[in-house]
Amino acid sequence: MITRMNNKTILMMSLAILISACDGGGADETTPNPDSNTPVTDILYTFPDESETHEGTWLQWPHEHEYGVEYRNSLDATWVAMAKALQSTEKVHIIAYDATEQTRIEALLTTAGVPLTNINFKIHPTNDVWIRDNGPIFAKNQSGQLVLQDWGFNGWGGKFGFQKCDAIPTFIGNEIGVTAINVPMVNEGGSVELDGHGVLMATRSAVLSQKDKSTRNVGMTQAQVEANFTKYYGATKFIWLEGGFSKDDVTDMHIDGVAKFVPGNKLVTMSSADLLNWGLIQSDIDLLFNATNKNNQAYTKVYLPLSKNNVVTTDGTDLGYKGCYINFYVANGKVLVPNYNDPNDAVANAIIAGLYPGRTVVGIDVRNLYKNGGMVHCVTQQQPK
Repeated sequence: MITRMNNKTILMMSLAILISACDGGGADETTPNPDSNTPVTDILYTFPDESETHEGTWLQWPHEHEYGVEYRNSLDATWVAMAKALQSTEKVHIIAYDATEQTRIEALLTTAGVPLTNINFKIHPTNDVWIRDNGPIFAKNQSGQLVLQDWGFNGWGGKFGFQKCDAIPTFIGNEIGVTAINVPMVNEGGSVELDGHGVLMATRSAVLSQKDKSTRNVGMTQAQVEANFTKYYGATKFIWLEGGFSKDDVTDMHIDGVAKFVPGNKLVTMSSADLLNWGLIQSDIDLLFNATNKNNQAYTKVYLPLSKNNVVTTDGTDLGYKGCYINFYVANGKVLVPNYNDPNDAVANAIIAGLYPGRTVVGIDVRNLYKNGGMVHCVTQQQPK
């Protein structure tokens, strides 16, 4: 996710833009860490590509206990649509705030004609819905066994309440009988993209503490961060964009709304003009367009548009900015794509369908979620089979 707005602030003021630009942590633009310089013993775990077979998808359902009933009600339809799309090809693990919420969610799904056969409920209080950022990271150890990693979550640098959400990885581990591996570092899932072959892309602004704007990993150097990414993700080459800061930018520009790796040595992003509009600085755009894999071969670039028009929520509120399609989620037999009731929905859906032959593209209306800064990838978390 790129930006997550404070929902209380949204009720008090009109928002102008979603994202903006950032400050850096070093002069180097791309920091390669070639396989030859990364001993195999430094890699303890590898991160399966999102397109690999899932056991299921985890969702944290919206509730009224942090931002009120209006917030919850505005988002229910998006979660119903995601659950309906996912349940036919994989399990859907829903974290409900309490038993009362579970009953309410079951009624919503039943009314929408969604079978509950593949729906699995877990009860745990949460602050919000962004399980991509606060949820577990499922990886594999050197024997190929699934492990669950608990990276620290501090509310995007202390900007929002987070303690309930920070407990979710260990809770899920206990529920599925997998001991959570504690990783001594703050890291949101939306802040990193991996190509499945050792390359990790991220923005410094969303990972490293800089100029009191991002208070994640205070005192950690980029080298120390990379060592953790090597150990826990299996990353051996790093592409660092500077990223972005603004007063309304909670995530400090997550990479999962800027670029996404696709199997076949492809990299999905936007045009230079759209990236500038999105808040990237020119040097970041140059890095993105010149990105190479671990063998220094250029990725084939695929460009998605922004929405043609500004996003308008279901209650008629014009958000004043366009919608992004890069934040899609790859599931078993499906690709869930953020849609905005916009002419470019069909354009983006068709491009993404061409990237994943054999999978059905399902457009998910995220207009109300987008008001709070998120899209489909931000609120889903895969559990590999």
